[in-house]
Amino acid sequence: MTTDEEVGLRERKKQRMYQAISEAAITLFLEKGFEKVPVAEVAAAAQISKPTLFRYFPTKEDLVLHRFADHLDEAARVVTARPAKRSPLDALQRHFLDGLERRDPVTGLCDNVHVLAFHRLLYGTPSLVARLYGYQEQSEKVLGEALSEAAAGLPDAEASDAGARATEAPALTARLAAGQIVAVQRILALENWRRIDAGESAEAVWPNAVVTANRAFGQLRSGLTRYA
Repeated sequence: MTTDEEVGLRERKKQRMYQAISEAAITLFLEKGFEKVPVAEVAAAAQISKPTLFRYFPTKEDLVLHRFADHLDEAARVVTARPAKRSPLDALQRHFLDGLERRDPVTGLCDNVHVLAFHRLLYGTPSLVARLYGYQEQSEKVLGEALSEAAAGLPDAEASDAGARATEAPALTARLAAGQIVAVQRILALENWRRIDAGESAEAVWPNAVVTANRAFGQLRSGLTRYA
């Protein structure tokens, strides 16, 4: 009979394998370029077979995007775990601002040389950018589900709109909101990265990044009243 400890051990071993393969791949991609490194070379560097590699990573792009895997449900987790009296948008805004303050690479506001090299690889490779949109679509989906659940316990700011409640599809409304939120966070992060990639320091960009983030969430709040 399999114990919880054994299951946990297998899961940790699996995650270590994911990490080791991904890091081996990224090292090669940074050294030679994404397009110039075949999957077979990555497998050899990770000391596994090519079929084994594909069992862990269905596509070559996933070897790089694995670093984003832990962030797929991050926004959804923020909404779900927020304090009872804090709205979803307030929680997401606070989380993004906290990320800016600690120079979280996900916010784009990080001038660590290794992070910059990774971002240049990512944004400089069209197939990786395309795959990144797929990851963001998954983030939108789970965030939409979290917003839909959160809306059930929130005051309905749109109730005064004549006929709105009769025609609205709640799940679609939440998914549309999630798409806007994820897009805003993506654009903010990309703008921060572009400025740092152009030579500015994270410390120099930070004050304006905070102002811009607050303005962006203000725009969201004016349109997404149900979640504000």
